[in-house]
Amino acid sequence: MTGDSKNLDRVLVLEMVRVTEAAAIAASTLIGRGDEKAADAAAVEAMRDALNKLYLDGTVVIGEGERDEAPMLFIGEKVGAAQDGGPKIDIALDPLEGTTITAKAGPNALAVLAVAEEGGLLNAPDVYMEKLAVGPGYPDGVIDLNKTPTENIHAIAKAKGVAPHEIIACVLDRPRHEKLIAELRQVGCGIMLIPDGDVAGVIATTDPDTTIDVYMGSGGAPEGVLACAALRCVGGQFKGRLVFRNDDERARARKWGIEDLDKVYDLTDLAKGDCIFAATGVTDGSLLEGVKRRPGKMTTESVVMRASSGTVRWVKGEHRL
Repeated sequence: MTGDSKNLDRVLVLEMVRVTEAAAIAASTLIGRGDEKAADAAAVEAMRDALNKLYLDGTVVIGEGERDEAPMLFIGEKVGAAQDGGPKIDIALDPLEGTTITAKAGPNALAVLAVAEEGGLLNAPDVYMEKLAVGPGYPDGVIDLNKTPTENIHAIAKAKGVAPHEIIACVLDRPRHEKLIAELRQVGCGIMLIPDGDVAGVIATTDPDTTIDVYMGSGGAPEGVLACAALRCVGGQFKGRLVFRNDDERARARKWGIEDLDKVYDLTDLAKGDCIFAATGVTDGSLLEGVKRRPGKMTTESVVMRASSGTVRWVKGEHRL
């Protein structure tokens, strides 16, 4: 637990919810329409507009990509209505985590945002990251990326006081995870395969109602930072290691100041100090309900957390059309 931040005023906690609500509502108009790019663009524009109304001097450290790849909310973009005068804040965001999910009206699409004091969030390059995460309540070091999936499942089971076949692992349903899935099947544990949305997958390990004990596999490195911001608030353990497919990706990592390309990152390497995490459901999922349209209004469900206080708030919103 950290002390209260001078820059992350408690007022910002609910302001972050307004930002993710705006992105989720905008994206919801394109649920099931089959247009991933349009859904993402709507969420990006709404989130950017909402951020620019807040009294802060914000810098996007994780966004939609580099400036030449993303017209809005690119890495390094300045946002906020108090630039060069307001509190300096680093921002990691994914206006629509689950663009394909939204286009196909699938579960677990979210609008996600994390903020920290300047320098508090890792500038993670847009490459894959091998991830291993568990929720709170386990002894330190129960998970280890240098051990096999089998060894990690046995360690988690032992710490939990159950047999390995009683452990449930969450894994992205991807061809690259074929060997991982086969090994987990050999161990006998259950596997919850998800089509997208690994931020929600990591956070699910903190909620006993999901029955998920561990998240395993590779996904986007920026999403790893967002997930770690949430774990900092509610507890848990995370291990991550960047995965590079070619020299271009290694060069991209070095561009953002990463020299040790084989480093295993811990929770506080990715999100340190005080931080705030907020998410609003776009489609129904294990973490949040999606946006619902009713006569004359829309409803949203959001969660917002703060590391320094350990507070988790669930926010139901009604928005007049």
